[in-house]
Amino acid sequence: MPLITLSSPHSAKPTKISTVMGTVLLCMIPGFIALTVFFSYGYLINLALAVVTALLLEAGSLALRKRPIKFFITDLSVVVTAALLAASLPPFAPWWITVVGTATAVLFGKHIFGGMGQNPFNPAMLAYALLLVSFPVQMTTNWPVVDVYVSIGDTLRAIFAGNVVDGWVGATPLDYYKLNLATQTADEILASSLFNGWLPAGWVWVSLAWLAGGLVLIWRRIITWHLPVSMIATLALLSLVFGIDSDSFTPASIHLLAGATMLGAFFIITDPVSCATSNRGKLVFGAGVGVLTYVIRTWGNYPDAIAFATLLMNFAAPFIDHYTKPRTYGHTKAHKGHK
Repeated sequence: MPLITLSSPHSAKPTKISTVMGTVLLCMIPGFIALTVFFSYGYLINLALAVVTALLLEAGSLALRKRPIKFFITDLSVVVTAALLAASLPPFAPWWITVVGTATAVLFGKHIFGGMGQNPFNPAMLAYALLLVSFPVQMTTNWPVVDVYVSIGDTLRAIFAGNVVDGWVGATPLDYYKLNLATQTADEILASSLFNGWLPAGWVWVSLAWLAGGLVLIWRRIITWHLPVSMIATLALLSLVFGIDSDSFTPASIHLLAGATMLGAFFIITDPVSCATSNRGKLVFGAGVGVLTYVIRTWGNYPDAIAFATLLMNFAAPFIDHYTKPRTYGHTKAHKGHK
């Protein structure tokens, strides 16, 4: 008679880091396709520049630290960092912006803290924040205009020679809405060709592409629902409360679908190293990112605040973990606080 064990514990084959990172990269493909179709080839060029730079610097750093190069290169973590940064940068930004940003992410966001699994901050967002503060002109004046076709040749000249035509670039929807609230009504702002009466279609499709990829990550159990749902729900709630008066505040639809909200919710704040670890902690972490994103977008100087909100909550992650410890097996309640 066969013995069937129905109670836990059960052993399971561990998931490789390369499998996790490879799945993340596959789920980012719809987002990059949408960015390329609706905006320009600049995102693919930025991606290639970032990946090559990241791999070279990763190999060099590992060699200097006398670590096995092939082992760490093939885990694909540095490629994910490069892809996240490339998706966040303006597609017509000068080539050196991408190189400097990638170098910052790999060297100062990762290896200076000890490498894989040791970084307290999201490397890609650390690099993005540094670039935005250090090179505000290059980071804010190279966003593409929807429905303006730019050939790959012109895109290459814009990135490597600086030949950016004014008709190709303009403000992002979040930036445009916020800047014009003081002088125009919501109807006047939405009548702009950027919005076409409601939302810019290109930005909506890009957000939906990131959402689709994120849902696959949840389905594949690469991430849990706690972080993205908490962030999106918090941001939606705040923007609905304040956005009732769309003549004074940016409405919820633009907050959710015309910026980097979906990219941030599913691919950025879910970095397993720099976010909270317990499920309750993830709910708190995601809510914190949502609150900070709304506050910075509404009253700060930066229209899309995902990077700064993520970094600020990275600071708080150890504190959140300390006070949201789960109940351990054999105990009736969780250990909380300091004893």
